[in-house]
Amino acid sequence: MAAAGGSDTDAESGDEKEPEGPPAESWYLAACRRYGATPISSVLRHTRGPELALRHRGLGPQGAKALALSLMVNTSIIKLNLSDNWLQGEGAAAIAEMLKENCYISAVDLSDNKLGAEGAKAFSAMLLENTTIVSLQLSGNEFDDHAAKYLADALIANSKVEILDLSYNMLGDKAGEVLGMAIAENIGLKELKISWNHFCSQGAAALAKGLGANIYLKVLDVSYNGFDNSGAAALGEALKTNNVLEELNISNNRISVEGALRFALGLKENKTLKNLNMTRNPMQSEGCFGVLKALQANSDSSIEILDLPDIPVNKELADLCDAVKILSPNLLIRHGGNRMLHRKSQSKLELQA
Repeated sequence: MAAAGGSDTDAESGDEKEPEGPPAESWYLAACRRYGATPISSVLRHTRGPELALRHRGLGPQGAKALALSLMVNTSIIKLNLSDNWLQGEGAAAIAEMLKENCYISAVDLSDNKLGAEGAKAFSAMLLENTTIVSLQLSGNEFDDHAAKYLADALIANSKVEILDLSYNMLGDKAGEVLGMAIAENIGLKELKISWNHFCSQGAAALAKGLGANIYLKVLDVSYNGFDNSGAAALGEALKTNNVLEELNISNNRISVEGALRFALGLKENKTLKNLNMTRNPMQSEGCFGVLKALQANSDSSIEILDLPDIPVNKELADLCDAVKILSPNLLIRHGGNRMLHRKSQSKLELQA
């Protein structure tokens, strides 16, 4: 059955003999006939790389199988983007098998492909063998707690992937537990995005514990989850021991005053964090005050950018911002996501756009 194609497709008859031409193009056309897939002209034009981007083309499992077979022998493409192609687990398995053989592709984007647990299992097996991929985008693939076990196995065994995006999935507390242990043992990741999942208090605490033990991760995005106060407290504890993390996004995690104050205890001791985003949390002025006081008390703080929630700014808070900036002149404190706190005069406060 032919996979659905976009406007950039050329029909090929399954009865035609293999065309003459460059080997890569010939391989692809032959693979399409084998799997009954409609050839995509973009593939024919870009087989010599370095990037093959086939977003929103409706490849489906059969189209993925044909493409995977042709890429087995490709030595030019180093970036592969197949996002939003409805590959499902079957198509993911074909791509994964190809990546076990291809030692040239270093960046892969399979976002929004409904890979599910089957796809997670296939990619986990691939990552046990592949030593080339450094960037892997797997957001929006319906990964749940069952899929997390496979992902965790890969994180423990693979030390080559440096950037991993697992955002917009369905990973919950059980996933947080297994992924937390994997993060603690991983020795390769530098950037991890797990925003827009279902991590709540228990799973958040497990993830934070893993962060505390990790000595490689520099960027962590856990925004739009449900960390709550206990998760924030666990992150604070992690920041006391973690000496490598530079960017942390905990926006929109239901962190109230209590959670902000407990999180701030970690900021008092941390020496490496440079960029902290805490927007869209109900931490009120009191929570923001606690965070700023922690930074004021830490002479070794490396914070350069601090994003606070959109809360009312009183004189006491503005004065504290001024005091913190005296200690850290290059510190940018933003309020509500895109506005800077600054003093217009001794008697009037202003939020500058």
